[in-house]
Amino acid sequence: MAGLSELVQLVAPDGTPTTETRYRRDLPPETLSWLYESMVVTRELDVEFVNLQRQGELALFASCRGQEAAQIGAAASLRKTDWLFPQYREIGAFLLRGISPAQMAAVWRGAWHGGLGFTDKCVAPISIPIGTQPLHAVGAAMAAQRLSEDSVTLAFLGDGATSTGDTHEALNFAAVYSAPCVFFVQNNQWAISVPVERQTAAPSIAHRAIGYGMSGIRVDGNDVLACFAVVAEAAARARDGGGPTLIEAVTYRMGPHTTSDDPSRYQDPDQLAHWATKDPIQRYRAYLREAGVWTDRLDERVAARAQRLRAELRDSVVDADDFDVGGMFDTVYADITPDLVNQRRTLLAELAKEV
Repeated sequence: MAGLSELVQLVAPDGTPTTETRYRRDLPPETLSWLYESMVVTRELDVEFVNLQRQGELALFASCRGQEAAQIGAAASLRKTDWLFPQYREIGAFLLRGISPAQMAAVWRGAWHGGLGFTDKCVAPISIPIGTQPLHAVGAAMAAQRLSEDSVTLAFLGDGATSTGDTHEALNFAAVYSAPCVFFVQNNQWAISVPVERQTAAPSIAHRAIGYGMSGIRVDGNDVLACFAVVAEAAARARDGGGPTLIEAVTYRMGPHTTSDDPSRYQDPDQLAHWATKDPIQRYRAYLREAGVWTDRLDERVAARAQRLRAELRDSVVDADDFDVGGMFDTVYADITPDLVNQRRTLLAELAKEV
């Protein structure tokens, strides 16, 4: 725990290898290029999602711009049978698990079936409430223990979620029962408009691991290879009965909290410019170029895939049939409750006034 304030970093901001020797960075060339492709495609899809929301095609969207390395590195290091418990910003993780852009879009359109098909890929549905998904991840990890399954769960959460009671309970449960669970905190410096220094008085979020009695580590969240290595290590330890790990991936949210937010009201432009120099994709591209992995042909292939998936996303949303808003009340419980009947009646009456 003595080195908790230090960041694990394998690739420096200028793309050169660091002197870190504890973790491997010599992944096969095809894996290195796959990580790059996944990061670029994630950003391209992110751009398309934002465009669609601005055009009125989506109800809301939470951008992951700047956090591609954290998401891709974490998800790529796990087995396909390991469960992911996302918050609402993990389109990179969804992409790696084979969840289509159309499936992601259904969530942000507010369709009642948004999230269907996620569990087929060992991914829990998107969790909009702040900090609820860590408890779900721990419960699934404890169930895996009792069923003698060789699987690990990973909970994605933000720095703001670490201030919630549910997250505290999840961390405590996981530590007490030595659950095979990894808590991956994407510290993007902002809980909507609240800066991270108002989330904890500890030297770092990772330091909280000491109080829970679990392993803790800080990693450069803009370094995809470091995130891959740290999560792989934590997953292996959990699989071997070594208990949970709290990982703080230090990154920066380069856009608004959601498309309903205006970050210019609270973000320092100089800080934003500083973090732009640490862009995870530019950094990794420079590293691959130096390693002889990046080529024009790779970039062309990546661009073609990104264009194809962006088109697929647009086709699934633009001019799509409107869904029955009232139907979402029928899918909450097996038998609709009187309160939901009243809420549906009120909503439909309000909508009728707008026709």
